[in-house]
Amino acid sequence: MRVPASWLGEYVGLPEDVSAEHLHAALVRVGFEEEEVIATGISGPVVVGRVLSLEPEPQSNGKTINWCSVDVGPSTGPGHARDIRGIVCGAHNFGVGDKVVVTLPGAVLPGPFPIAARTTYGHVSDGMIASARELGLGEDHAGILRLAEIGLGDAPVGADAIALLGLDDFAVDVNVTPDRGYALSIRGLAREYALSTGAEFRDPAVSLADALEALPEPAGFPVTVADDAPIRGNAGCHGFVARVVRGIDPTRPTPAWMISRLKLAGIRSISLPVDITNYVMIELGQPLHGYDLGTLAGGITVRRARAGETLETLDGVVRALDPEDLVITDDSGPIGLAGVMGGAATEITAVTTDVLIEAAGFDRVSIARTARRHKLPSEASRRFERGVDPAVAAVAAARAAELLVGLAGGTIDELGAVFADVAPTPSILLRDGRAASLIGVDYTADEVRGAIEAIGASVEAVDGGLAVTPPSWRPDLVDDASLVEEVARITGYDRIGSVLPVAPPGRGLTRAQLLRRQVAASLAAAGLTEVLTDPFATDAQAQLFADPAGATVPTVVIANPLDATAANIRTSLVPGLIATAHRNLARGLGDLALFEVGSVARPEAGAEYGVAGALPDAMSRPSGDELAALFASVPPQPRLVSALFVGDTVPRQPGLAAVPAGIADALDAARVVAASVGLELRVEKAAHHALHPGRSAALFAGARRVGYAGELLPAIALEANLPRVVGVLELDLDQVIAAAPELVAASPISGYPAATQDLSLVVTDATAAAGVAAAVAEGAGALLESIRLVDAYRGQGVPEGSVSLTFALRFRADDRTLTAEEATAAKLAGVAVATERTGAAIRD
Repeated sequence: MRVPASWLGEYVGLPEDVSAEHLHAALVRVGFEEEEVIATGISGPVVVGRVLSLEPEPQSNGKTINWCSVDVGPSTGPGHARDIRGIVCGAHNFGVGDKVVVTLPGAVLPGPFPIAARTTYGHVSDGMIASARELGLGEDHAGILRLAEIGLGDAPVGADAIALLGLDDFAVDVNVTPDRGYALSIRGLAREYALSTGAEFRDPAVSLADALEALPEPAGFPVTVADDAPIRGNAGCHGFVARVVRGIDPTRPTPAWMISRLKLAGIRSISLPVDITNYVMIELGQPLHGYDLGTLAGGITVRRARAGETLETLDGVVRALDPEDLVITDDSGPIGLAGVMGGAATEITAVTTDVLIEAAGFDRVSIARTARRHKLPSEASRRFERGVDPAVAAVAAARAAELLVGLAGGTIDELGAVFADVAPTPSILLRDGRAASLIGVDYTADEVRGAIEAIGASVEAVDGGLAVTPPSWRPDLVDDASLVEEVARITGYDRIGSVLPVAPPGRGLTRAQLLRRQVAASLAAAGLTEVLTDPFATDAQAQLFADPAGATVPTVVIANPLDATAANIRTSLVPGLIATAHRNLARGLGDLALFEVGSVARPEAGAEYGVAGALPDAMSRPSGDELAALFASVPPQPRLVSALFVGDTVPRQPGLAAVPAGIADALDAARVVAASVGLELRVEKAAHHALHPGRSAALFAGARRVGYAGELLPAIALEANLPRVVGVLELDLDQVIAAAPELVAASPISGYPAATQDLSLVVTDATAAAGVAAAVAEGAGALLESIRLVDAYRGQGVPEGSVSLTFALRFRADDRTLTAEEATAAKLAGVAVATERTGAAIRD
């Protein structure tokens, strides 16, 4: 909200030397955010001048300029009674004797555009005669601003035109939160400034109501409110005031002071009647709309739109109306979107003489939905959807009527209407001590009552506290907590101490939370990059990695998805990683190692989810039964950790070929995850319908399958515009953590040397290398420190249908140096177990 200082000063006492910094500081103290300072961008000398002579001079380029002699006031130089300037001007809408605005050398106009004496068209132009656009007072730049046309023909020559035109003003911009719609007005912010500084506040609604009592009560104009489709049970219109002003002069210009204030407030000047409605809206916070009375067909009806109806709004767009739209209609049909924008058929034009002023009250939700549905935000809808004071509509309509009389020469007619259906505001019980208990500050009873009364609420002492009736302009005050917030705001946020709460003992992160963080930190330390992907998936994405066998699984479908094509909650993290890799590859990043830790939805077949009945009250902690019902209303949401590898793990360099990413990187990432929680995973060859045959594996923690690793099917990679080889990993992190030991014991480091041996065993192709290694390790016993597969050979010397597996074995004893015989005996014992279980034979 932009607040012109001079306008604010009409309703609250400001210091004579008020500055933008002072206004911002005062409003920040009562909860507004500082935005920016807005000024006209004009500095002097800018004066009133009178044209003494005007000589047209045709130029060779076909243009005719005027060589003017202009009196700009008393002279300060020796021997001259008047300061006469020669000025070149290309406009032709003025003549000798006209009073104009002259910008003298040294002045600066908006742009910035500095003014200096310069030679042009064979003359030295000692200044410039300004147009309305050059002064920021309108869009007309083809003609000079003649002061007589804006009611300033009596201004003395040489007078300061900046002050005369209201161009010496400035405005401060503050951010108004959605719950404080009353502050979208000079009236509201003047009240807030008074609360912050203690300055005297003069409520314009009160003073205007007293001054306008002599106006006739509007009556006789038919207005009907027929809302047959209320939203949330709330009627779309709860008030409608109509006033008629006849005989206005549509050619009269808007006064310069009004144009300047509106511009500082962020609204451009359109025409005098429209500017007046905008001016009153900014002043009082009540949006107004003016109709050309002569174009109305019969009375006005406020109702919901009907199927097939259209409306051409003031921006020239023909809009198809929705049955939920609240519209203003006459006998011809819709003539306006209520609270958003009027219709072109009844707009005020340059020939309008009789005006009907509308000051209405509309339901906030209805207006917000209409504005968003038609992508048509306006200053009016911005206020209505935040809440407008229902008590100010009659005052605002009368204020606009008086301005049309005073500035446009109209006459107020008795014709009009008043409709009001506003429910009384219920009182709120503010219990004794409630403010202190919520804020943590020992407020006295007088401080609490004084703060509540200061915001305009009526207060009555009752047993146990105060019965508070919020003012009509504060629809956001709905409970005792919102009243306590006002107490804290008015008494000063600086009274609230900054105290770091002490966490209760034993309530830090849970074991699962700590281990999840360890997993993410370990993967990041291993060189992977953590990402957060979209939690929504298409039907195909939801099914692609949900089941290794490719079976169709149930999914959770969102009722109101952001994207209609991605209406499922994800069942796997891999599709999101694929999309992220695609986006990075498109931007030239070819070597990627990505991972994500996140939750997915895995609904059970045939189960029904959703909350039966009303949700628990948010003002108190739900009971155990309520919490159990809430958790039962949502599907299982396990947490997964997934990784994806694209490009080269090791880049090409002198003497070293590139090492492409693939299944080995996925398995390494799985081992990093397992090691971070103190677990060992077992790898078995297994098929997955979305992974390359023979390049995929199942991962087990004990007997429980916890995930898979492998390489994407080339067809899937190609469809996603990824390289042919893409390594992927996905683990059920909840199951991994559940299988992890509670305590991880560190193994002592032996001081004795190790004995190393190699072992080559021939097994059938169908035999899993992991099973062979496990059998060898079991048979070798405690002396075997590690076993690692280093080669798998098929070819000469190995029977067809078999493979030679070579393992690197390391033996070590804790209490002695092993002999070669002891190491060999342990190895052979392992071979015996492997032979018994898998049919392995030592390769010759």
